[in-house]
Parts: sequence; C-alpha cells; structure tokens
Amino acid sequence: MYSPLAFVLASLPFLTAAVSPASHGIAVPITKRDNHPTGVADPSKLHGRIKHSVAKIQSGFAAYERNTGVAHPLSRSTKHVGRDSGSDPLTDDSAMRWYGTISVGTPAVSFTVDFDTGSSDLFLPSSKCGSSCSGHKVYNPNASSTAQALSKTFSLTFDDGSIVTGEQYTDVVSIVNLTANSQTLAGATNYSSSLTRKNFMPDGLMGMGFQAISRCNAPPLFQTLISAGVVTSQVFGFKFATSGSELFLGGTNSALYTGDFTWIPLTVEGYWQASFNRISVNGNPVVGSTTAIFDTGSTQIIGDPTGIAKLFDSISGAQSAPHLGDGVYTIPCSFDTPISIDVGGKTVGISPASFNLGSVPHNNSSTCLAGAAADKSLTGEFWILGDVFLQNVYSAWDVGGSRIGFATLA
Repeated sequence: MYSPLAFVLASLPFLTAAVSPASHGIAVPITKRDNHPTGVADPSKLHGRIKHSVAKIQSGFAAYERNTGVAHPLSRSTKHVGRDSGSDPLTDDSAMRWYGTISVGTPAVSFTVDFDTGSSDLFLPSSKCGSSCSGHKVYNPNASSTAQALSKTFSLTFDDGSIVTGEQYTDVVSIVNLTANSQTLAGATNYSSSLTRKNFMPDGLMGMGFQAISRCNAPPLFQTLISAGVVTSQVFGFKFATSGSELFLGGTNSALYTGDFTWIPLTVEGYWQASFNRISVNGNPVVGSTTAIFDTGSTQIIGDPTGIAKLFDSISGAQSAPHLGDGVYTIPCSFDTPISIDVGGKTVGISPASFNLGSVPHNNSSTCLAGAAADKSLTGEFWILGDVFLQNVYSAWDVGGSRIGFATLA
C-alpha cells in the first residue's frame, strides 16, 4: 500500500547501479509504424496530443487527492485552463502512441491497448458504448464467465471538455502468457472525441503508473501481476526505436543496453516522477534542475512557456509557430544541434532524428516540427518527458524500488 510519505525519497542521493535488475521476464517486441511515409507531419494531431498529455496529468492530480487524502505536491504548479479538476508487437500511431495486444475475459478476447506510464487504469470500450466507440473492438462482460460487475462508475475528463465514462469490472486479463485472474478494468459506455477511431488507433488504454493516480483506485495490471507472483522482478523495461523496440515485463533485456543503469529515486509514487539536473544546448545549460514526469503516453518534451522559450532561443533557426498550435515550435529540417538532458548525472543526448517530428505541410519540406513544446498551464515546476526523450535511452521502471533507471542503448 502506498503512503503519501513516499515523497521523502526526494532527499536520497542519485545512485548508479553496479548491477541491472533481474533479467527474467517476458519480452514484448515493439515496432514503429510510419504513418507519414513522406515525412510530412500533422500539426493538428500533434497539438492535440500536447493538450491531451497535460490534461491527463492534471486529471491524475485530482485522482491522487481522492485516493490518498492529500493534495499531490505538484497539483498547484499548473493553471487549470479550461480543464477538469511471450512476444506482443506494439505500434507507434503517428509517432504518438505505443500499443499492443492483451486478452480479456473467458473465453479470451484480444484488444489493442496504449501502454501508458502516465496513467494507471485499464479501460476498454464496452458493448454498451454507442457510436463514439465505432471502429473499436468492444468488451462485453456478459459474454465473459469470469467478469464481475463492481457497481462502480469510471469517469475521465479531457481538455476539450469531452468525457470517457463507464462501469468498473474485474476479469481475467493476460498479456503474452502473464495472467491476472482478477484485474479491475473499466468498460467505457462513452468515448471522448480524443478516442474516436480516427484519433486513437488502439481499442483502449493500459496504465502503467501507480495506484495513487488510478481513477478506479485499483492496482494497475503490472502491480496485480506482481502481487500474484506471476513475474519474478518488479521491474519492466522499454526500448523505443524505429526497429528492435521492446517492452520487457518482469525485468530488463540486457541485450538491448550497455553498462550500468543510472537510478533516480521517485519523488512521489503516482506518476513516474523524478528530477532531471539540466537541459543543455551545444553543451550550455539552458534549463536548470526541474521535476520530470516520464510518460510513454506523451509524444514530446513538454514544458512551461518560459523554459521552452529558453530552449529554442539557443537553437539556430528555431521559431515559435502559434499558427500551428499554442506552444508549437519549428526547426530547420536540417537540424543537427546537440541537445542533452542530465538525469541523475547521466547525460542523455537527444538525437536530431527523434527531435525532428516531420516537415510542416506546404512548406517545401524546409521547416519541421520540433520535439519540444510549451503548455501555458505549466508554471515551470515540472516538465513531461515523453517519447522524444525516452527513445534515446533504455529505461527501467522499478515498481518495488520506487525508482526509474536509464542505460545506454546497445
């Protein structure tokens, strides 16, 4: 059971591990689908993902307070701007979402889900959902002999005011050959516009954060697997790349990284929340020590307007592009400026390929969308480090040790 006192971990020094986590577990290969073979990006989708990511974090703050009885330490660091208080291949939808397959119920039915460390609930469209779930495979609890209704509702509000609502159940849930016999999940009776088929390719979402931010106030699937003794290590690992990517459940895959892990203690259990030391451009610090939420469900690096402006002021040819969306910046498509983030004393270089999200439409491919953006609701007390950061490291997410680790990709 998590205690709000977990934030005292912030006082611990950063650690570099001499050995990696236990290597036993299940490999889940992931691949990156290229939805833009011409290299042209979709600014509207990208801008929507920025807003979605920040709104998701803010919604989790409210869940944290309901579940723990105390306010999340970062909850006052955002301005609420119009928002409510075996192997399993994964795909990155428009370089925005990593998803793969789980099975639910008896008999088992397969669903695709977004694997999201920035949330903690498993939800699927249910058979009671109408046209808003059209195109998605639906979960029918009446067709599963192991489904149990909990007589509880589920609600998640997004930045555009749209809502995912549903009912809670327990059922058998498996990923590869790892099975939880009584996992809490939500069957959505309404999907928001953010989750319609054209905007959201997976059927549902599988949160991989901590119970403290669960809207259902229930253990996430990986924690259920831990409690059941199904996995031998309380760690999962991610590698994100254009090829050879992988989610590893129950340890890490030592073939995908070199050297030791640099471990950073979580400051609060809820999100995967820790601190980075600095962000540098051309070796010169431009942003100082700041809390980060490491989020596989976010595409970009997202920060406050002042900090993001400092970052781009140091990049030759970078420009603010409000006509493409609030907080959006562009860079020359020939961009090769060295950007690095220091996490726990480990310098992680952000490759030009990961920071360049594709060319701006109708601009002769000379201007590209940048991999960092600002959100005006952020005050500077925390940033969100998404796929643009995470694809440059092998990451280990240690549930039992309340820490996150980074190693150099092999």
